[in-house]
Amino acid sequence: MPGEKKIERQLQRLYSIEDVQFRRSMGVLLGPAIVEGNKIEVLLNGDQIFPSMLEAIKKAEQSITFETYIYWSETIGKEFSDALIERARAGVKVHVLLDFIGSIKMDDASMEAMMQAGIKLERFHKPVWWKFTKLNNRTHRKVLVVDGKVGFTGGVGIADQWRGNAQSEGHWRDTHFRVEGPVVGQMQAVFADNWTKATGHVLDGQYYFPPLVASGGHAAQMFSSSPSGGSESMLLMYLMSITAAKSTIHLSSSYFVPEELTIKALVAAAKRGVKIRIITPGTHIDSEIVRAASRARWGELLKAGIEIAEYQPTMYHVKALVVDSLMVSVGSTNFDNRSFSLNDEANLNVLNAVFAAEQVAIFDADWKKARVITYAEWQNRPWLEKLYSQMASMVGDQL
Repeated sequence: MPGEKKIERQLQRLYSIEDVQFRRSMGVLLGPAIVEGNKIEVLLNGDQIFPSMLEAIKKAEQSITFETYIYWSETIGKEFSDALIERARAGVKVHVLLDFIGSIKMDDASMEAMMQAGIKLERFHKPVWWKFTKLNNRTHRKVLVVDGKVGFTGGVGIADQWRGNAQSEGHWRDTHFRVEGPVVGQMQAVFADNWTKATGHVLDGQYYFPPLVASGGHAAQMFSSSPSGGSESMLLMYLMSITAAKSTIHLSSSYFVPEELTIKALVAAAKRGVKIRIITPGTHIDSEIVRAASRARWGELLKAGIEIAEYQPTMYHVKALVVDSLMVSVGSTNFDNRSFSLNDEANLNVLNAVFAAEQVAIFDADWKKARVITYAEWQNRPWLEKLYSQMASMVGDQL
């Protein structure tokens, strides 16, 4: 936003991830508070993700709220639409918020059928001339909440390339999460925030915010950012986590185009002995210009000893940060300026050693299917590739 100042200086390292002050700062400086008693189930790829989401929808009794970027009229889109329509006709309050650009491949007949069934469907920032300045602000959030008690978030979109088990280049690799416990109330609040922006209507009451009891042993917060209210807060969260690291950072990033401050934070961490590994997409990527812009910015990272590998089998759409095998951040956020400054994003932050160890194990399995890029290889790229990468990097802030 024009009136907001950008974060300009590298953060000072004041505490580690395990220090109580890190948790306090995450909850107070960024907010909302980290809450105890949550259960978080990991869902790998469409074969696990979609059945779990559809099962929750079909069991809804009071309300369904669903915000997503990609929603296309394909086979999985029809399954979701049919399930949502059935619940709406049964009297469940169903609210669906789709990004206008991300849902542009959804046909009008599908949306009309949903609305005719009683679903409240809105499209975020539909282009109109008096809101032209907001055209570049998309909701990239991926949040599904059922009865205010069960939540889902992660990287998946509602399109057929997410089907399957990442078994071929036509089936993407991604991770999503099923959540129960007090943090689901925060997930609902994230949806309600954009629903109010899009419609002017406030969702409240027991259908959306019922009493929530402890369901597991995970401490968590649902953290969101938006250009209309703290566009730099997601970047700050990442910088705080990287700066606090003392041993390891595992970063999975489908669109990795780090800006200067993030590069400095990662290099500083590597220089103090933090082992950093990053997985990004390889040749199977839905935006070659993003890959080119990403590779242009690897020099300082690789020179500092940070390991970067490109996933080989298919498009790698995972978005996850694991720090010191304790703190995990997962959700919709990419490691680029679009996520940090232009989009509405939402991440689930978890502080739990068992959960973090599970994420590291998943990372290690993905790493085995990725090709490590050395500094020497990066330096010796063909000059045409270097030129294209530099040109792509020049517009990297808008990618």
